[in-house]
Amino acid sequence: MTEEHEDVAAPSGKAGLFAGKLRRPGEKTGPVPDPVPGPVPDPAPQPEPSPVKRFRIFRLVGWVALVMAAVVVGTSILLANGPPTEAELRERAGLFSKDRLRIGVKSDTPGISLQEKTGRRAFKGFDIQIAYMIAADLGFSPDKIDFLSIETEDRARMQAKDDQGRFVKVDLVVATFSVTPDRQKDAAVGFSTPYLYTEQSVVTRSDYPGKITSLVDLEGKRVCTLGTSTSAIELEKATGAKATARNLISDCIADLKAGTFDAVTTDAAILAGFVAESGGKLVHHDIALEKTEMWAVNTGPNKALRDLVDLALYRSYADPQDQRWEQAYQMYIDPLLAANPGINVAQAQQPCALPPAVRRWPWERTLPVQECSTS
Repeated sequence: MTEEHEDVAAPSGKAGLFAGKLRRPGEKTGPVPDPVPGPVPDPAPQPEPSPVKRFRIFRLVGWVALVMAAVVVGTSILLANGPPTEAELRERAGLFSKDRLRIGVKSDTPGISLQEKTGRRAFKGFDIQIAYMIAADLGFSPDKIDFLSIETEDRARMQAKDDQGRFVKVDLVVATFSVTPDRQKDAAVGFSTPYLYTEQSVVTRSDYPGKITSLVDLEGKRVCTLGTSTSAIELEKATGAKATARNLISDCIADLKAGTFDAVTTDAAILAGFVAESGGKLVHHDIALEKTEMWAVNTGPNKALRDLVDLALYRSYADPQDQRWEQAYQMYIDPLLAANPGINVAQAQQPCALPPAVRRWPWERTLPVQECSTS
């Protein structure tokens, strides 16, 4: 009689190599009992730390706790009383709720801010490039900017004309606006740090007899300038006479060419473009005034926005990798110098800018702070 065998299928995997084997007849199956554990020896006694070692451990724990407490307290104080972050300034300035940025600019000043009469009626010039630079740091790309023509007397009120000729409020004014003590006292005006230095000068026709070396030489002459401008004040101080005021400097230049006026006076950077375009019909005169005309951005009473504009100008000034200001100067002011020999059209270096009170995080690149005066 043949002995029968019963096979057990082996499980898959590595366990099957050991579990799959033949079972003899009559062999009992079932779980393998766990081995009975033997007595576990007691661990070897550890020596107690010495009093000196215990003191060192206690002191280390205390120092760590003290440092952590100082960090927590310092962070709390900084968050509660420290300067705002750039994001917080944008929120305070109301920029997060804006889809577009309105900027008031001049429309009739070649080289500085000129509105083209053809195509898409774009603006171009030094002031326009500065406006682009600032707007980019505020988070607005060029296609999100609306340039609106603004007249001289409306710069403090921050009101410009839209395409339909209606007066609308603008967010920024970048329009050859000079800083003066009287304007700084106006609650409606909020000047940024200056972005260009220039000076007052005089332009006449090329057939004007003689050379003008000071404003006194204009005594008894027919002079035109911009209304509410600093140039009108200086002329009155020097001669006691009031210049004829125009809303647009281009109107003064047109009347000068027509013979209505003998001279036009305002900032050299404004007049230089007209001289360059005249083909030798206009002459620029240096009147040797010591006073510097400092152009700045007007943000009105929006202090948070002013701090953000100052931050953009500071970055442009302090960061050697940021060449946007220099490129704007080379593109629009450098070409005017040949037609205006002997005239300090505008300082070829960006005015010194100090960092505003903005909180910086440790991982941000810190720019150098130089000793300078913005006054």
